[in-house]
Formats: sequence, C-alpha cells, structure tokens
Amino acid sequence: MAFEIKIIRYFSAAHSLRGYKGKCEELHGHNWKVEVLVSSPKLNSLGMVLDFKELKDKLNKVLSLLDHRYLNEIDFFKKFNPTSENIARYIFENLKKNNLNVKLEAVTVWESEDASATYKKR
Repeated sequence: MAFEIKIIRYFSAAHSLRGYKGKCEELHGHNWKVEVLVSSPKLNSLGMVLDFKELKDKLNKVLSLLDHRYLNEIDFFKKFNPTSENIARYIFENLKKNNLNVKLEAVTVWESEDASATYKKR
C-alpha cells in the first residue's frame, strides 16, 4: 500500500521531429501539460506524502529549462528526438536528481488535450 500525490504544471516550447515524415518534421510548438506522480508507503509528520509546494517548486525548476525554448537545441534532445515520450523521460530524469525523499512514479506529458506519453521506471 502507498499514498500517491499528483501535480500538474505547464510549459510552452517548440520542436521539430527528426526523421518524421509529415507535418511534425517542421518547426512547431505546443503548450505542454506535465503531470508528476509520486508515492510513499507512509505519510510525514504533517500527514502528507510531500508538500505540494515543494514538488511544484522542483518541477518548475526542471520546466524552466524547457519553457519557451526550441527543444532541439537542448543537449539531451540533440541525442534523443524531442518526442513527447523523450520529453517525459527528460523531465523524469531531471526530477529524479532533486532528491524528493519519495518515490517518483511517473511523468506524463500532454502535447494536446487527447495525446500524451508517460515515462516511468520499472
């Protein structure tokens, strides 16, 4: 058994998909929605998994590296195509470095209202 909390944040960025045949190979942008899910088997002394504000602050720091940027110019995305899947992975890996003291379960990135990708480690 575990307790889970989720936060949602947003950022805007442009990208172009290398090797893709279609509209998305051209420069275009999205208003990305990001969901972060964390868990803990127990609550802290205040009865929380983690303070929402602390989690939001840590996510905001990661998103500030992406917001209003051309993602293809970021080192990570020079190696990995800036797909929704790889953006979720980038956010997950950078959040993981922040020592949350809880288990980072998943990062979901929405590029539109009906299309998302999730990254989680098994």
